[in-house]
Amino acid sequence: MATDTRTEKITFKDGKIIVPNNIAVPYIEGDGTGPDITKATLKVLNEALKKVYKGERNITYYEVLAGQKAFDKTKSWLPDETVKIIRDYKIAIKGPLATPTGGGIRSLNVALRQVFDLYSCVRPIKYFEGVPTPTKHPEKVDLIIFRENTEDVYSGIEFKSDSKEAKQLSDFLKSLGHEIRVDSGIGIKPISKFGSKRLVRKAIEYAIKNKKPSITLVHKGNIQKFTEGAFCQWGYELAKEEFDSFIVTEEDVNKKYNGKSPEGKILLKDRIADNMFQQLLIRPDEYSVIATTNLNGDYLSDACAAQVGGLGIAPGANIGDEIAIFEATHGTAPKYAGQDKVNPGSMILSGVMMFDYLGWEEASKLIVNAFAKTIKQKKVTYDLERQMTGATLLKTSQFADAIIQNF
Repeated sequence: MATDTRTEKITFKDGKIIVPNNIAVPYIEGDGTGPDITKATLKVLNEALKKVYKGERNITYYEVLAGQKAFDKTKSWLPDETVKIIRDYKIAIKGPLATPTGGGIRSLNVALRQVFDLYSCVRPIKYFEGVPTPTKHPEKVDLIIFRENTEDVYSGIEFKSDSKEAKQLSDFLKSLGHEIRVDSGIGIKPISKFGSKRLVRKAIEYAIKNKKPSITLVHKGNIQKFTEGAFCQWGYELAKEEFDSFIVTEEDVNKKYNGKSPEGKILLKDRIADNMFQQLLIRPDEYSVIATTNLNGDYLSDACAAQVGGLGIAPGANIGDEIAIFEATHGTAPKYAGQDKVNPGSMILSGVMMFDYLGWEEASKLIVNAFAKTIKQKKVTYDLERQMTGATLLKTSQFADAIIQNF
């Protein structure tokens, strides 16, 4: 990555981000349709900054390699140079990266989260008027999911069926009184007090800053008592230890306040994971911030995205204490690679999240409003056009241009 003397680096002081007016942001183009949506996204982001700040704030984007392009050029799926640059610049934006199923490399997305300790996967889900959806009242969905990103079954502790390690672990479990089938593949699910509390802390801080009415801890603690159940318990502990003046629990509301949450307090509640899927379908407007474990968060965020129109308009970010990566949340769709066809909305809205993270909310609001206007005008890519009456079919690049025209 070339050095640009006009840019300064993001820094942190006492846990607070310090953002200069001219910064450099590394980007990963991604695999499959990644190049198409990345090009469209960076164009929208650049034009928004020009429109709002008129040269006073700028981002210079530099490509770093990961995925197939990195392997073809360096024989590494995630080169050390890429890791070094992102660690140095504290931020990145990326397209989708491919991962072989059933073998080969482990997920690069998971690897990036673990390498940089990006423990909080943040997924806002909101409906844009005019987007075709399978639900009757998608406008009731307006929430954000904080998914723990480094533990649970995603931590990568697995042993193949019939391997020496699986047999050793099976024998050890047998010595503890837990016999499993000898041909089992074995995965381990660690959930720590440390990891749980820092994730819930992020969710509560967001709720306070953005004046959200409630936070829901989602878990499967009725069955997995010492992992999922502990996550829930530690979440309540953290809330009481650090945010007692901001929070009221559902239990206290029922016992002390006759079932009505007191003014100015954020309601803290918890729900069993399988019940939560039903809750989000029949009364999604009762939920605004969700904090949950890794696997639950994976399922829930995609399910919620489906309620408002799919992953094509679902943004995401992976955020740690001092490093953040903003990404398209969908797959690579290789059959459409290079066709200038797919919806770049997920990555564009992830760029919006990046601007919010930087404190450049004026630019993010401009993009969101123009994005919403473009969809209401029925100027959309094929995934939405085929479900809409009287829509204008646009290419990836044309959709980006339409958003810019609506600034």
